This record gives sequence, C-alpha cells and structure tokens, in this order.
Amino acid sequence: MAVNKVYADATAALAGLLHDGMTIMAGGFGLCGIPQILIEAIRASGVKDLVCISNNAGVDDAGLGILLQTRQVRKMISSYVGENATFARQYLAGELEIEFNPQGTLAERIRAGGAGIPAFYTKTGVGTQIAEGKDVREFDGELYVMERGLFADLALVHAWKADTEGNLVYRKTARNFNPMMATAAKMTVAQVEHLVQPGEIDADHIITPGIFVKRIVNVGAVEKRIEQRTVRKHAA
Repeated sequence: MAVNKVYADATAALAGLLHDGMTIMAGGFGLCGIPQILIEAIRASGVKDLVCISNNAGVDDAGLGILLQTRQVRKMISSYVGENATFARQYLAGELEIEFNPQGTLAERIRAGGAGIPAFYTKTGVGTQIAEGKDVREFDGELYVMERGLFADLALVHAWKADTEGNLVYRKTARNFNPMMATAAKMTVAQVEHLVQPGEIDADHIITPGIFVKRIVNVGAVEKRIEQRTVRKHAA
C-alpha cells in the first residue's frame, strides 16, 4: 500500500514528532536553503530545550534565530554564528551552550552520521582548542583528532522540487547542507517549492532519494532574503 508523505501544512507535517530536549538538524547556509516555514512551526509549537545542528543560526529575525529569540534552544552545534546578535548575547551571558566546529568538520560529521560511521579522524583542529579532550592519534607521521558523527532526532530540509514519493532536487547553492542532513536523522521532513508526481523528475537529477524523506509539505514560493547584499557601482 502506498504511503502518503504529503501533509497540508508545516504544523501537520511536524505533528507527533516534536518533544522537549530533542536534537534537530536544520539545513541551509546563512539564509540560503533554510527550512524557514518548518522552523516557524517549531516556534509556534513551544517545544524547548532543543539541541540544534546547523551551519549557523540564521539572523535575529529569520532561520533558527527566531527560536533563539523565544529561548527554545539550549545548545547549538554550528560552524559560523557571526551574523546573529541574539546568539552572541545569549552565549556571552552563559544562557546558550555552543559546540563550535570547523565548517568542513561539521559537514563530515553530518555525512558520517548519515552513513552509519560513528567517528573519524581529521587533521583539522589538531593543536587547537578544537582538539581539547578528544582522542588524538598519529597516522603516517601526522597527528589527527577524532570527531564523532552526528545523528539527529529530526532533520528539516528545504528543496526546490520534490515528487510525492519524497525524491528531492535542490537548486544551486541552496543545496548546501540539506542533502547530508536528510540522511542523518531518524525522521526527515522536507519543505518544497514545487511538488510533482512520481516520474516527473528525471532519475539522474534526484539528489536525495525518497527513502530518506518521511514527510513533505509544499510551501510554494518562499521569500529568499539576502543576508548581505553586495553590488558594484554603475560605470559613470
């Protein structure tokens, strides 16, 4: 019997999945490819004490920043957080726990989690605070630090197109962390801009196979904000 993965809205797509203290992965890089509609539904749910895994925490009024505003996040596992004043204020006040990661290490920790790899060794961070308290070993005359794979209770991703079986296609740089996170959680929920029927996506264009995606919400056209607009001056 076919399984219906399509839900009417973000609240319905998250129903029965949320609980206090859970670990949530959220795709995106800056404000590009973030699952904003799903994040707003989490804010409305009131769930708290969350551990959030994301490259960054959005900005103060978008992305995971809106969960920081309502103090629903206990800990962030991130790489870059420089665009969020709320994040900085809560961290410096001792109100938010942070686990910083080099960006490549964060990406590999997520990929490893999705691949069933519990830990791996990398040269990145050896001899720095990143390596403190971690296993450091020598391979072929070089030191490597052990990093644990990451696996979440819930992954929230944004895709450009999906079919009703959950096969996903991402658009350009909005691809970023989304494909890795889709594989690295007990439950993956995708918000998509275009929903089509099975067979309408060329099989060679599918990036995330539907086996990883359990629920889908069609959000249509979404606002795509630019974090820092940089333009050149017109020639005189």
